[in-house]
Amino acid sequence: MTGPVRFEGRRERATAAVVGAGLDGFLVTPGPDLRYLTGYDPPPLERLTLLRLAPGSEPVLLVPRLERAAAQAAGGVAELEVATWADGDDPYVAAAALLRPGRWAVTDRTWAVHLLGFQSVSRDSSFVAAAAALPGLRAVKDADELEALARAGAAADAAFEAITARAFAGRTEEDVAAELADLLRANGHETVDFTIVASGPNAASPHHDASDRRIRPGEAVVLDFGGFVDGYGSDITRTVVVGESPEGFDRVYDVVRRAQQAAFETVRPGVTCAEVDRAARAVIDQAGFGPFFIHRTGHGIGLETHEDPYIVATNEAPLREGMTFSIEPGIYLDGRFGARIEDIVSVTSDGARRFNEAPRDLRLVD
Repeated sequence: MTGPVRFEGRRERATAAVVGAGLDGFLVTPGPDLRYLTGYDPPPLERLTLLRLAPGSEPVLLVPRLERAAAQAAGGVAELEVATWADGDDPYVAAAALLRPGRWAVTDRTWAVHLLGFQSVSRDSSFVAAAAALPGLRAVKDADELEALARAGAAADAAFEAITARAFAGRTEEDVAAELADLLRANGHETVDFTIVASGPNAASPHHDASDRRIRPGEAVVLDFGGFVDGYGSDITRTVVVGESPEGFDRVYDVVRRAQQAAFETVRPGVTCAEVDRAARAVIDQAGFGPFFIHRTGHGIGLETHEDPYIVATNEAPLREGMTFSIEPGIYLDGRFGARIEDIVSVTSDGARRFNEAPRDLRLVD
């Protein structure tokens, strides 16, 4: 499948979703949705860039005149009409020519100033967030996307293997986090999104920022890190122990490992996101640690690190083949330690596939 055909198909599916939602169109500004639908990835700036998708009309990409050449060089723009506006002109007057009165979805990344501009020139229109009106637009991945995610997962696995071959004791969390970032890049990541290194009592904070705290023997260390390979994300968590486990940790870790496996085994088409969350939570509840599992079980991943589908108790949306998301239960005991295990998985025709194969058994490091 060639690039332009793939993007055209994505735009056709998005337009069909607009019709299904009873909307009159979809306004797409810079961000992952524009990249998904056109291959064009300009920075989000005060100069308006806008893709208009509307049933019964050809798609139009509106760009600043000085950006026309860059836009037309993008792989999915060749078959689009490209309109321009000039510096000094009002871009919303140009946008008004593309709008008709009705209900429009706007991408979640749309700047408020742009939305207010649309409202000012189309007072007979209303605007709704795309995440609510067009849920799951990018949730089902095609074969190329799945392979990119698989490469990203393998690269993150390799970074984990490399970092755990090094000594942890006596180093600061910041030092280990910096080395993790270097290892992600060395294993093929174009960009690094985050490197969480949380040791000892810091591991009880799921989104701890790496600090100057020195890691000590007898402590658990949560490593949660990821970035982007070929534009698609990686996200993996493993928890290691320096030397020997702290008291009570091995039991907690075993509960988390079993909860993660239970959620993975629940995944298949038709199962709801909530059911996957409940599968993990049931194991942790039964072991008596329910109050200490304080976040959702997972989140979608693709062009963004966090996107649909969200694996949370309130999401009754059914899984579909090709969806990709994290499974990452955890237990966090304030003042003592935390443990989390995370893999990225995709929904297959009859179950699930893991994109992370780094060992889930407890690893001891120096």
